[in-house]
Amino acid sequence: MFLLNTHPDHRKPLLPADADCLGGAAADEVERQLRHRENYAVTPLHALPGLAAELGVGAVHVKDEGHRLGLGSFKALGGSYVVVKLVLEEASRRLGRPVDIAELQAPEVRAVAAGMTFSCATDGNHGRSVAQGAQLVGAQAAIFVHSGVSEERIAAIARFGATMIRAEGTYDDSVAEAARVSQDKGWTVVSDTSWPGYERIPGLVMQGYTALVAEALRQMPQPPTHVFVQVGVGGIAAAVAAHLALVLGETRPVFVAVDPVRAACMFESARAGEPVKATVGEPTVMAMLDCYEPSLVAWRILSRVADAFMTVEDADAVAVMNRLARPAGNDPVVVAGESGGAGLAGLIRAAADPAIRAKLGLDAISRVFVVNTEGATDPERYAELVHGDRAAPVSAPASKP
Repeated sequence: MFLLNTHPDHRKPLLPADADCLGGAAADEVERQLRHRENYAVTPLHALPGLAAELGVGAVHVKDEGHRLGLGSFKALGGSYVVVKLVLEEASRRLGRPVDIAELQAPEVRAVAAGMTFSCATDGNHGRSVAQGAQLVGAQAAIFVHSGVSEERIAAIARFGATMIRAEGTYDDSVAEAARVSQDKGWTVVSDTSWPGYERIPGLVMQGYTALVAEALRQMPQPPTHVFVQVGVGGIAAAVAAHLALVLGETRPVFVAVDPVRAACMFESARAGEPVKATVGEPTVMAMLDCYEPSLVAWRILSRVADAFMTVEDADAVAVMNRLARPAGNDPVVVAGESGGAGLAGLIRAAADPAIRAKLGLDAISRVFVVNTEGATDPERYAELVHGDRAAPVSAPASKP
């Protein structure tokens, strides 16, 4: 499914608070904090000339977040960034003076952190980031997971010392449960989705994601003309689209938000013209995108800076995993988890459809940017889908401009 953005707010300026949170200065702040992390490194940007030729576009570049901060996911930029930021703010308040990131391991700052508990609901990757951030500063973490989260993903979070709490139902149910329990216990919720009255922290999570866009713009020989990014609750898509719009202005690329067809909360919201809950059905294989209610902040941003919305099938995502694992020509191998290649799956679908190509202006000189949002964060599932009997075909559909 595909639709152009017809919302009345399309191409209107972002609200001042969103612009302040997601612009160039915000990305600079994130990168400054990251440089104090022992395992910080800029993640790779891969050119895929073979795939670009198959799709009839000028270039395809993929930012590989499977190498991010030892967590294998872009989420490492969000939750842990916010935990550190909130600890520094609380230490500044209690100590009566500004506390800088360079003082993070000072005894008086760690004493403040020790009395703080950070919580969240997660499909896996965001919870690891929050737990890693809590371990880094000496705070506590309580992570809520729903029934669909694999034992491997739970173990990957627990190794950071987090308390794991099972919640019944879907991801959205676990978000509500985390908010309820945290309010009772006085914990600080670090959620990557937002709801009425709860917007600042999800905005800061998205601020963390702007670092990957700032890196990519420095790595690319030219800015992209088209960008396809997967949605979930919308944080990563909104952060990428907003940062590009703010930094590039009138030369910003055409931006396409990509949902799994089985969890198309942002697509359905775009079709309705307002935030709506998608129908809950069979879970999508794209586990990190298995979300049915969009973040209100993300919707507010994407209604302005996304140019189109589309969906992809589970088979499309698995085919991309296989295509990246066994590339044609001189393209590099890229390890993409179930959700990691959803944006690229959107590009492949769009490039194969002449009507969509025309609507997006995709042609032989288009420069396309996508984000591999995760590596094999569930190794068993990755092995099953890429190396097992049920792995999808590895060839991408060819298309002519």
